[in-house]
Amino acid sequence: MNNISIPKEVLEAFAINDAANLIVEPISNGLINHSWKIVAAHNKKLFLQRINKNVFHEPQQVQANYIHLWKYAKQVNNRLQMPEPVFGNNQTSLFTDASGNYWRAFHFIPESKTCAVAETAAQAWATAKTFGQFTAVFSGIDTSQLFEVISNFHNLSLRYRQFERSLQNKSGERIAKASSLITELTQKEHYKALYEKIGTSPAAFPQRVMHHDAKISNILFHERTGNVICPVDYDTVMPGYFFSDLGDMIRSMVSPEDEKSICFEKIEVRKDFYNSIVDGYLETMNEQLTSSEKKYLHYSGILMAYMQAIRFLTDYLDGDTYYRTDYAEQNFDRARNQFVLLQKLESFLSDQLNFQHG
Repeated sequence: MNNISIPKEVLEAFAINDAANLIVEPISNGLINHSWKIVAAHNKKLFLQRINKNVFHEPQQVQANYIHLWKYAKQVNNRLQMPEPVFGNNQTSLFTDASGNYWRAFHFIPESKTCAVAETAAQAWATAKTFGQFTAVFSGIDTSQLFEVISNFHNLSLRYRQFERSLQNKSGERIAKASSLITELTQKEHYKALYEKIGTSPAAFPQRVMHHDAKISNILFHERTGNVICPVDYDTVMPGYFFSDLGDMIRSMVSPEDEKSICFEKIEVRKDFYNSIVDGYLETMNEQLTSSEKKYLHYSGILMAYMQAIRFLTDYLDGDTYYRTDYAEQNFDRARNQFVLLQKLESFLSDQLNFQHG
């Protein structure tokens, strides 16, 4: 529930007048920022957002990335729609209130909706095609011009070092409870070596403009037709590697059970969903990818599931300091969930593509 009040100075900064007669609807599907739909005079509709400074320590960089990409997309391509930012009274798209909070607004896209989960393989295909198109549109951009808004976000080497530090510094009940999973994860350290190969081979694995939160809930669909309108939630857009967005989509859509599920026996890889995700992504990215990226394409889901299992288990061993939990063992359960998914992906790919994961 969004219980934060909107200061009058924020409304005035974005020329939202007659505050007493506004219709303000909190939007609760985001986990990081606080957002509202604003309906003002003459049915003017805006999407207003307060950026979470605890996650994004430099909100100016988040907005600078967005404006840079929005302007680029308008200049070079008309296939990718991006929400239009509102430029306030001082001609800036980012406003800082008296308390030091950062706000921005966008023109609300009419007749749009989001979906929490992919209910069909066709939806998974459309989602993957859209995120592939997003990266393809920006293939000509100089990624060094974008800020790294969250340092080392999908850096598997760093995540593994954090995992090792947790093993060295912690003892007691949680280490004992997780001992079997710890052993299984360390036995798959070769995936970290693959990541390091990717990170040290810039010609074979170039940095690209990646969304870094590629999931169906970050796609707007048309309310009546069900067609894709555009991707949203660009906060984590920054330079990254080919596996990030495809891997996140595989991780979040290929199984009927999400990462919160403790029904581990129901976790599976749905062949039609997997193929739809990969095919949809290649629909727009096939000509962009290098031969090395194509060679290792099917490692995308593997790398992201492995990384997420490590991150959940590290947080569990550290006392649940990063991810919000609803019960004491949730991060341990999340880690188990992702490890089961990893195993299912390995088996599926071995059966379907003679995948060698050892």
